Parts: sequence; structure tokens; C-alpha cells
Amino acid sequence: MEKMYEAEVTTLAGRNGHAKSSDSLLDLDIRLPKEMGGSGGATNPEQLFAAAWSACFGTSVTVAAGIEKVKIGDVSVTAKIGVFHDNGNFDLGAHLLVKINDVDYATAKKLVEITQSICSYSKATKGNIKTTYEVVTTEL
Repeated sequence: MEKMYEAEVTTLAGRNGHAKSSDSLLDLDIRLPKEMGGSGGATNPEQLFAAAWSACFGTSVTVAAGIEKVKIGDVSVTAKIGVFHDNGNFDLGAHLLVKINDVDYATAKKLVEITQSICSYSKATKGNIKTTYEVVTTEL
């Protein structure tokens, strides 16, 4: 498999630090959320992961539509990443709300199912974190 792209980000001081990409396009503070005992006031790894996964999934829906030769409208994906704690262990959970405009529900659901096998984030997390996919559509 040929590498198409590689992102490089360095963080300093973990969840209460700073992250900067090698090209300086990403350059931001990271803080532990208030809900987890931190100060908040800056982004956190879960928000960054949610942004990355939702962006990848949205693009992959359009790829799936092309494969299926289905014309779709706008696609929006809202990713919610949860942190769960049990007996000293931390786990992640995910809920992706996928809205595909201008198609019927059955078609949208099929596209989301196909997309799960295309999106690199969905493939990487499959079987590793509990993920639910919710499909919403607006029909013509």
C-alpha cells in the first residue's frame, strides 16, 4: 500500500499542553475538559478526533454515493466522542449522526453502511470502541 499523506503533530504536556503540526497549520492549546476535572477553555483530544472522523466520514459518504451511482444533496456528520471510566480504565465511545439530503431513508442507510467500510476512521475503530450510526435524510 502506498502512503498518500502523513500528518505530523507534536504535543507538549499532554492533555494540558499544546499541539502543533509540522506545517504550523494546527497550532493550539489543549486542555482537559471541566467535566473531567480540568480547567477547560481550550480544545481537547476528543473534539479533534470528532472533527477528523466526521470530516472523513462525510467525504466517504460522497464516495459511496459515487460507487452506487446515487445523486445526493448536502451531507453533514456530527460526531460525538464520549470518554468512559470504569475501575481505572478509560474507553471511548462514538455516535455519528449522518444527515444526507435529497435521498430516501433506505438509500441513505445503505450509503452509511457502505461508508463504514470506506472511511479510514470507521475501519480503524471497528471493534475497538462502541460506535452507533444514526441516519437522517431529507427526501426530495
